[in-house]
Amino acid sequence: MADAVSVVEHPLVENALVALRSVGTGTDEFRRHARLLTLILAFHVLRDLPTRQVRVETPLEETEGHVIDRSVIFVPVLRAGLAMLDAMSDFVPGSKVGFVGLERDEKTAIAHSYYQKLPAQLENAETIILDPMLATGGSAIATADLLKESRASRIRLACIVAAPEGIAALRAKHPDVRIFTAAIDDSLNERKFIVPGLGDFGDRYFGTT
Repeated sequence: MADAVSVVEHPLVENALVALRSVGTGTDEFRRHARLLTLILAFHVLRDLPTRQVRVETPLEETEGHVIDRSVIFVPVLRAGLAMLDAMSDFVPGSKVGFVGLERDEKTAIAHSYYQKLPAQLENAETIILDPMLATGGSAIATADLLKESRASRIRLACIVAAPEGIAALRAKHPDVRIFTAAIDDSLNERKFIVPGLGDFGDRYFGTT
C-alpha cells in the first residue's frame, strides 16, 4: 500500500513538535501543543472516510451536502492515548470509544495487556488506535491483535512520533493497518526509547515526571 505510512507535514506541526521535544516545556504547554498537533493529525487520519449525500434546509433554500457514512471507533492505548482522544473525537459526533490497557516490561520492552473494553460494533467501523509513541511497535501490534480478534477489519493508527523499528514491526505483523504520524525519528536506543524523541509522553502530559 502506497499510503500505508503517512507523515503529516505542516508548519504548525513542526512548531508543536519543537515544543513537545524541548526538555524545558512544562506540563501546561506540553498539553496545549499535544492537542494542537492532534487536531491537525485528525484531518489527515479522517480525510477519506466515506460519505453519503443528504438534503439540508438552509435559512434561504434547500441544498445538498455530505455526511460521514461509517461508524468511527477510537481506541486510545492507556494511558498516553487518552491525551489524543478528546481532540480526535470532537470531529466525529457520535463516535464510540474502546480502551486497551497495556504495560511495557522495562526489561524486555514487551507489552502486556491488563485491561480492555471494546464496543461491539467493530466489524463495520473505522477503528482508530490512538498511541502517541510508536516505538518497538509492541503496543500497536497487541492492540491490533485484540481488535482483529473482535472482528475489526478497518484499522488505522494515529501517533505523534514513530521509530523506523516500530513501523517495520507493525507493517510486518499487520500490513493492512495504516499509520499516520507527525514525525519518523532516527531509531530506538538501548532502552527501546525513541531518539531524539520527546521522553515519556504520558509522564510529560499528565505531569507525573
